[in-house]
Amino acid sequence: MTKRNTQQRRRAIIDLLNASGEVSVEALAGQFVTSEVTIRKDLAALETNGLLLRRYGGAVPVPQELIANPAEEKVSVRKQAIAKAAAALIRDHNRIILDSGSSTTSALLPELSSKQGLVVMTNSLSIANALRELENEPTILMTGGTWDPKSEGFQGQLAEQILRSYNFDQFFIGADGLDLTRGTTTFNELYSLSRVMAEVAREVIVMAESDKISRKIPNLELPWSAVKVLVTDDGISSQDKTRIEQQGVQVICATL
Repeated sequence: MTKRNTQQRRRAIIDLLNASGEVSVEALAGQFVTSEVTIRKDLAALETNGLLLRRYGGAVPVPQELIANPAEEKVSVRKQAIAKAAAALIRDHNRIILDSGSSTTSALLPELSSKQGLVVMTNSLSIANALRELENEPTILMTGGTWDPKSEGFQGQLAEQILRSYNFDQFFIGADGLDLTRGTTTFNELYSLSRVMAEVAREVIVMAESDKISRKIPNLELPWSAVKVLVTDDGISSQDKTRIEQQGVQVICATL
């Protein structure tokens, strides 16, 4: 199934859903002459993009009360633009790490569907489950360790030991804040695993909206010396962009 045919099928699924108010995996598989596994991946991708809600055996439309307001949509568009720009840095067959706890890095997941032969390490169950639904079926690695509900990921010494058993091309991580002189900052006090992730990757790529700059957050997660690329949006000022570039970081501004 080509990428074009996949997109056509997914558009047709939305048309059917809008017309009938509900669709089933079994019926869709029969209509499109494909496997139920493929249909489930379609529904997962469409749900990730906010176009439907999956239910047991099928899907239903998104309730009106859950549809984002214009301000939330703007944030979503910004995250999607950052994700597209970050995904352009990933080559087929790359070995990458995706950190837990960031909606910006989660926005990268649909962009991975066009990449072939990926190996993806994560400490997040939700990211692992989303990766499992991708039609290109990347190889998924998990850190293991101790579950931390605050970061919604596995943490601890076991996770760090497992990470150090591998090497990776790229590490993608979000940030609660961007300190122009120090680096990326976080509210979470469990950030040692993120530093190990940075150690075992050739390139560290931070994905963060421009409004994260100069937010007063106490914990330094990654110093700029550990960061290769910052992918942000075009709301960043030229002065702030220059100050970060002076730290030796490439700044990519995604256009909305």
